[in-house]
Amino acid sequence: MIMLGDFDFGVIVTALPYLWDGMQLSLLLTGLAAVGSIFLGTLLALMRLSSIRLFQWIGAIWVNFFRSLPLLLVIFWFYFLVPLIVQGQVDAFESALIGFVLFEAAYFCEIMRSGIQSISRGQAWSGYALGLKYSQTMRYVVLPQAFRNMLPILLTQTIILFQDTSLVFVVGLADFMTSAVTVAQRDSRLVELYVFAALVYFVMCYFASLSVKILQKKMHK
Repeated sequence: MIMLGDFDFGVIVTALPYLWDGMQLSLLLTGLAAVGSIFLGTLLALMRLSSIRLFQWIGAIWVNFFRSLPLLLVIFWFYFLVPLIVQGQVDAFESALIGFVLFEAAYFCEIMRSGIQSISRGQAWSGYALGLKYSQTMRYVVLPQAFRNMLPILLTQTIILFQDTSLVFVVGLADFMTSAVTVAQRDSRLVELYVFAALVYFVMCYFASLSVKILQKKMHK
């Protein structure tokens, strides 16, 4: 058992540039995956709410399929599957990004579906009364309100997405957690690096969650 006196802070300081590179990758992957997932999830939500039965089936199958699989398997699966589909080289980051977007879209779909359903039908009828088409009503009337209502939940799901980026170690990407593990094993200082990594995740996610709560309170005033 390592006592506090044996805790080597110098190892953490020395590793900071390498850990920062890993954090940048984690944040980049989170940002791109969140944008892609929200966009695709919104399309899937519209499909699930569509009056066209085929679209309803496609949306339902997508959501049920990906929500029934572990994310780790999806990342690993697309790492090998995507190069076969495109018949070319696809790097690990692109494969992981595709896996995250397709997987997380199933969760963002249900969030956006709830948001759209929370808007009263009178809002849509008002759009039709003004001469707007269905697509225009959704774009200018319904979706902006749905996004506003679901913003805290969308941000909370994005925080979960950030935590999930630690799973990209399976495809060899050096995200923040993988970088911490690499340094810990290289320098045989597991306690220092694992404690530091845990603190970083805790601080970032805690204050992000706190910000979401503050935003939620302001929205309900």
